[in-house]
Amino acid sequence: MSNDQAKLLLQQLRDGELESVRIEKNDFLIFRQVLAEQEDMKSFRGNAQRGGGVIYTYEPGWTK
Repeated sequence: MSNDQAKLLLQQLRDGELESVRIEKNDFLIFRQVLAEQEDMKSFRGNAQRGGGVIYTYEPGWTK
């Protein structure tokens, strides 16, 4: 996964084009780095899966 691919996935989650996205263990560090640069980082919710994957959703306000 490239930085551009991670940015695209995050934008698609924001726009509602994707309901969720599964990030596999080998792509996690790149995805997480791009996610950490986002202003609305706290609106993304990650749910760890067995085997090292994480399913991300976009849920503005879920941390409040």
